[in-house]
Amino acid sequence: MKKTYKVDVDCANCAAKMEEAVKKTEGVKDATLSFMTLKLKVEFEDGVNVDEVMQKAYKNCKVVEDDCEIYL
Repeated sequence: MKKTYKVDVDCANCAAKMEEAVKKTEGVKDATLSFMTLKLKVEFEDGVNVDEVMQKAYKNCKVVEDDCEIYL
């Protein structure tokens, strides 16, 4: 399953850090964050609870970039 989320991030470097944090989240197969469009595309592993995985991904992003937002 793939989903797209709107994000709020200040710089391209921060976006890259957020993308890596999401990719490392358990249940995420792949992720791409575009600083230009402010969109996060996430591909989830089969059978996971998407909402729970995104809550974990959001927490992981807050660790690397505390003023970021992912609109779930």
